Amino acid sequence: MPIMETGLLLYSLFFFVFLLFHASSAQVPGFVSFDCGGIENFTDDIGLVWTPDTQLAYGETANISVSNETRKQYMTLRHFPADSRKYCYTLNVISRTRYLLRATFLYGNFDNYNVYPKFDISLGATHWSTIVISDAGTIEVRELIFLALSPTISVCLSNATTGQPFISTLELRQFNGSVYYTDFEAHYYLSVSARINFGADSEVPIRYPDDPFDRIWESDSLKKANYLVDVAAGTKKVSTKMPIDVNKDERPPEKVMQTAVVGTNGSLTYRLNLDGFPGFGWAVTYFAEIEDFGSDQSRKFRLVLPEHPEISKAVVNIEENALGKYRVYEPGYVNLTLPFVLSFKFGKTSDSSLGPLLNAMEINKYLEKNDGSLDGAVISNVVSPYSSADWAQEGGDPCLPVPWSWVQCNSDPQPKIVKILLSRKNITGNIPSNLTKLTGLVELWLDGNSLNGPIPDFTGCIDLKIIHLEDNQLTGGLPSSLINLPNLRELYVQNNMLSGTVPAGLLNRNLVLNYSGNLNLQKGDKRGSHMNIIIGSSVGAAVLLIATIASCLFMSKGKKKYFEQEQLEHSQPVQRLVPSKSDAPTEAAHCFTLSEIEDATNKFEKKIGSGGFGVVYYGKMKDGKEIAVKVLTSNSFQGKREFANEVTLLSRIHHRNLVQFLGFCQEGERSMLVYEFMHNGTLKEHLYGPLTRERSINWIKRLEVAEDAAKGIEYLHTGCVPAIIHRDLKSSNILLDKHMRAKVSDFGLSKLAVDGASHVSSIVRGTVGYLDPEYYISQQLTDKSDVYSFGVILLELISGQEAISNESFGVNCRNIVQWAKLHIESGDIQGIIDPLLHEEFDIQSMWKIAEKALMCVQPHGHMRPSISEVVKEIQDAISIEKEAVAAREGNSDEMSRNSLHSSLNACSMDLGGADNYLSIDESIARPAAR
Repeated sequence: MPIMETGLLLYSLFFFVFLLFHASSAQVPGFVSFDCGGIENFTDDIGLVWTPDTQLAYGETANISVSNETRKQYMTLRHFPADSRKYCYTLNVISRTRYLLRATFLYGNFDNYNVYPKFDISLGATHWSTIVISDAGTIEVRELIFLALSPTISVCLSNATTGQPFISTLELRQFNGSVYYTDFEAHYYLSVSARINFGADSEVPIRYPDDPFDRIWESDSLKKANYLVDVAAGTKKVSTKMPIDVNKDERPPEKVMQTAVVGTNGSLTYRLNLDGFPGFGWAVTYFAEIEDFGSDQSRKFRLVLPEHPEISKAVVNIEENALGKYRVYEPGYVNLTLPFVLSFKFGKTSDSSLGPLLNAMEINKYLEKNDGSLDGAVISNVVSPYSSADWAQEGGDPCLPVPWSWVQCNSDPQPKIVKILLSRKNITGNIPSNLTKLTGLVELWLDGNSLNGPIPDFTGCIDLKIIHLEDNQLTGGLPSSLINLPNLRELYVQNNMLSGTVPAGLLNRNLVLNYSGNLNLQKGDKRGSHMNIIIGSSVGAAVLLIATIASCLFMSKGKKKYFEQEQLEHSQPVQRLVPSKSDAPTEAAHCFTLSEIEDATNKFEKKIGSGGFGVVYYGKMKDGKEIAVKVLTSNSFQGKREFANEVTLLSRIHHRNLVQFLGFCQEGERSMLVYEFMHNGTLKEHLYGPLTRERSINWIKRLEVAEDAAKGIEYLHTGCVPAIIHRDLKSSNILLDKHMRAKVSDFGLSKLAVDGASHVSSIVRGTVGYLDPEYYISQQLTDKSDVYSFGVILLELISGQEAISNESFGVNCRNIVQWAKLHIESGDIQGIIDPLLHEEFDIQSMWKIAEKALMCVQPHGHMRPSISEVVKEIQDAISIEKEAVAAREGNSDEMSRNSLHSSLNACSMDLGGADNYLSIDESIARPAAR
């Protein structure tokens, strides 16, 4: 990389700005408002104090004039060079406090080019948004809600694609208490997509002082791109002057809650364009009953999302849910997948006399935080003693989203610094000792400065290949520790004040070494015959040039050889369970003819189940073998190759606790999979389905079912190469044979459905109530996602309750995880035990399973046990329970001999389950009061 002159560097590098709290009495505590490019402090018409960013040493300011904009803070801006660097504001914050960060951009043709800029904005190492200007007179706004985890944050502009990066205002607003708390805030920001005030009486947004946090609530009557469209007929605005109790959760402003819309025709229907989506979102609606109606009238309604039918079960009764009129009620979903165009409806229930009412809505997108460079803290210590130097004033992460101008980093997800370029930067003092802690460093360029003192020990930087320390004032000897750098190829220390003898270990290596100009540094004995290019005190510039060329040739050849070896290693085939080489399934799977299937099923007469992948029919072969035939829907697979791969996969998986795959049939457009028939249906049916009326399974049988199912999953995770992750583990996918032994079904199918749909699709498939929340947000599937689902099943076994229920878990809870956790953590395990168990269990075994279930449903995968650990806990619980049963019956020998795998009457089978596949994680959704 060419060395830049100081003048160019001054133009290109940037700055940092410390947070400025003015003593002005008008300043709101916790608020900071920068008028970028401004020249004086002023207070605007709503009482906010604006501060110019005159502390900046770099960037240029500009004045603009836009016909429809008169607010002073938008009449100026600050812009930066259109290069590859980032330009950062560094703001002081209070750690463990939540903030709203707002940046605005009004182009106004400040550069007289009429070339609409496009550039990126980031918060620290995390890419926040791409700013695309499409209208010179429109203000682009970006808002981010975050939990501060350090004393400072950096807001950076970078990556100009067209035009120059610029910014008009930068605002920071401090929240109080638990406002906008989420379980994921340590790893995700909330990027604000929509904040709507329904029933607003004008297009003027509501903000400070009506909102003490200065959130901007846009009017629902505002007609602009990417906002509300397709408002339903019959929508009427209503309002009140009565005070509203808003002191809970996100604390919406009273003025927002005093207006609403009502669906006089029985529904409110909207279509909303969501900035930043599709993706995983946080959505909350705000209700307050502000209409008076008679005692014989009622208002009940449901949210209806066409893509999420399960959500529409929850009934909203505002006055009842809010515990009174004129009180805010905030139902919401803290984690669900939303499209760019969101169509939603609130429809009244059949027993409601009044149509639905809606006051406000907020939708935010989860933005995953980037942890940044592994060397961030180390390089900050290097920079801190030189804070006044121009080169040390670049902010943000040293590597991400773009590196500092004097740093190069590798491409790892958490990158390391591989190159330091600080040639001729007027650096004085000793070589910073923290440089020796950069374990990924490959090149170090510190030449042409005024460094003194000894050369430090770089032994920890084992990847170092090139060291440039020439033209300084270094003293002491050439350290023998340099011999311990196995990759060192070039060492330049000429023109210093070094003394002593060059270590023999350096002379005996394939190394370009230049120590000329050190009058008191002598060449020692050289032993061995290794290639070595040594440039001593009498070697001229011509020899140096030849040596450099030779070094480049050597390095190029070595690099090419390394690259070829790396490519060779990466090209080696990975062992695969499904080596599909043709469009036809392998001979390992039996191929049934369509006529055989039709004969066995009596032309698909008896339907015994259905699910997201098709319909299941009962069949009986001529030899008397009973089968279950799954007729796949046309969109289950993308083509013959995918179907062939799946059949090959299923045919090679054999385990006593996995439903046996018998073969396939593929004729024309029809694709079918054939399994063994499981006589006793699904676990779901025995826990809270029709079979519970016939005979409920006891606790020890439930434990054995859990053990069987866990062993099946354990085989998928550890016995298959590569490992198979079920993705849709649930009680309806655990089937029971005629001996009541449990087997897992539908393994592999959900995986193929996701992968086969589109290799770029980020849609997460699964069943509400069982889905891993971490998987939903990150889209990173691991075996711990199955563990989460299995934890839900364990809670079902304990309680006999469904994973999701509108009635069973109380007003503020709809899912079994939240409900069970409240009871178990408070010591009230009796509050969740299935009454059908009739106290016939040992409480110690019950506690063991309950505690392990809670470990399985921890919010983060690394906190959950492996499925093998779960198997062991279940086996321990079985041992405890068997001893307890033997003690109760007084006959331990008989207990050990008898099998508890009793047979129940034959019932239906559901290989697919009747559950819908939804892109929402209702295991942490909150449709009730927050």
